[in-house]
Amino acid sequence: MADDVRKTATAGSRPVIRLYTDGASSGNPGPGGYGVILRCGSLSKEMSGGFACTTNNRMELLAVITGLEAVKWDNAEVEVFSDSSYVVKAVTEGWLQNWQRKGWKKVKNVDLWMRFLEVYSRHRVTFHWIKGHAGHPENERCDALAVDAGAGAAARGESLPEDTGYRSEENLLNL
Repeated sequence: MADDVRKTATAGSRPVIRLYTDGASSGNPGPGGYGVILRCGSLSKEMSGGFACTTNNRMELLAVITGLEAVKWDNAEVEVFSDSSYVVKAVTEGWLQNWQRKGWKKVKNVDLWMRFLEVYSRHRVTFHWIKGHAGHPENERCDALAVDAGAGAAARGESLPEDTGYRSEENLLNL
């Protein structure tokens, strides 16, 4: 229960949180996963998850969402490091505001973008695009977590959950 209670942070009262993320899918769509590293001061936490059939963009976005949802207090200063131009540009170049203003018409991953907006609004978030597969240690680790949680788990014969948001979107597009 204590983990569910959120505290309000005042500016400068808590350290900056660094959130490193990556998403992957094999086949796009195919088995996919996300990897997250959260760093706050000397503390570090890794998270990952996978789905039986999803897309790379969904996993890139879900990685950011999962990391932000793991922050235990509101108004945190969070620096997100992602190799996803899709996610970073959607926020930094105003795509997300335009999609909202236009009623989400012809926008993919609306379920995740709405979930993102809910958690994003609780924090002070800055996005940094980093080049993927370029030797950035945290990005490389997040990639390994994402691949292992998705395609790796599928190759090992592990049962992966369905990405119901992807399936719902796929069904809508086929109408």
